[in-house]
Amino acid sequence: MKQIFAVKIPKIGMRIIRSSVAVFLCFLFYNWFRKDGIIFYSQLAALQCIQPDRENMMAKAWQRTIGTLVGAVFGLIILLIDKNYIEPNLAGNLVYDILVAVTIIAVIYVTLLIHKRDASYFSCLVFLCIVVVHIGDANPYLFVFNRVMDTMIGIAIGMCVNSFQLPRRKEKDILFISGMDDTLLMDGQKLSAYSAVELNRMLADGVHFTVSTMRTPASLIDPLRGIHLKLPVIAMDGAVMYDMEKHEYLSTYVISPGTVHKLQAFLDMFDVNYFMNLILDDMLIIQYKELKNPAEKDIYDKLHTSPYRNYTKENLLPKARCIYFMLIGKQDNIHQIADALQSSELLHTLRMVTYPSNDYPGYAYIKIYNENATRENMIAYLKKKIGVQRSVTFGSIEGRYDVVIREYDSNKVVKVLKKMYEPLRWSRKNTNGLNSLAK
Repeated sequence: MKQIFAVKIPKIGMRIIRSSVAVFLCFLFYNWFRKDGIIFYSQLAALQCIQPDRENMMAKAWQRTIGTLVGAVFGLIILLIDKNYIEPNLAGNLVYDILVAVTIIAVIYVTLLIHKRDASYFSCLVFLCIVVVHIGDANPYLFVFNRVMDTMIGIAIGMCVNSFQLPRRKEKDILFISGMDDTLLMDGQKLSAYSAVELNRMLADGVHFTVSTMRTPASLIDPLRGIHLKLPVIAMDGAVMYDMEKHEYLSTYVISPGTVHKLQAFLDMFDVNYFMNLILDDMLIIQYKELKNPAEKDIYDKLHTSPYRNYTKENLLPKARCIYFMLIGKQDNIHQIADALQSSELLHTLRMVTYPSNDYPGYAYIKIYNENATRENMIAYLKKKIGVQRSVTFGSIEGRYDVVIREYDSNKVVKVLKKMYEPLRWSRKNTNGLNSLAK
């Protein structure tokens, strides 16, 4: 019987293991060096600093420090007021309770004044621990000092554990390029949380990594949101190189105006619509004639409202550069056009790609590019641009990529990338047998 439901049990990751180690090290430190402290405060602070990347770790450590100091200052003030001015009786207890409740307003307000809104919770936590749990302590100065020390010790232990890495080499003389769909993205839409965290960590460390895809740059903005790519992406199947940060086309392979006119005349004989992807001043414009089939209409309805795409029927060819033509139609019609193009002289300076549509059963695509618009050419250009000699490609097609992602696993690219980019220092330096890493 075919299995319908599958339960995927998550693995115990490094963040969980680091949290356990941090808690244990707090125990050791207090057993050996600080037997009169309260370990609970250190362990809380240490756990808060166990973060997936250095940026978050530093933010949480600073947040915890500010929160502790603000809460401790107000806690000390309330303890001194209680010790010197409030009598220990029923009425005095009520006054104390009101004073604590009102002071919470001041604690939160101060964190807002110093633009540390995220520290508000920790400030209140430390404040209440001081004024509620330990109100009976004889020396308020010593108690507040010890609580700050406990927190600082926990922060230090957490940051050390979170920053610890086995000695590794960094292969910064290799350009790594990954495909997108069926390779890097989860369900074709976004990166998994694991891949996003690990990829950003390696990018911050200096890995030369980018993506290469048939997609337009506009369709990469959402899937790569939050990924801090330093290098431009290779898009439109090698026709363009695009800087995602500056929103700028750095390199393009265009179809010459004369060839565009000939191709238009050829396609018009078949009475079909075609989408011409044009670039005008770093803006993507998609020029079309009349939408003739349901697939074309659905594509238009889904994409024309995007702020990154501009659809028009106006003829912009005198001003814009044509990157590629796209046709979608019934498979029989598409094959007929493709066969006719194949026998014509037009393809002497063009490259044609045909493939069936996954989204529209019974339909197929034709895409037509400049003959030099290939991923290989753009990868060679990018290698020269950044000054590296070697490259490693990741993809799902056997024989086309250095590392083939055999089983669909959205984390596989990043896992293999980690092994190749930062191998242990004592491991042999070797980039042969790349496919074995993907198994």
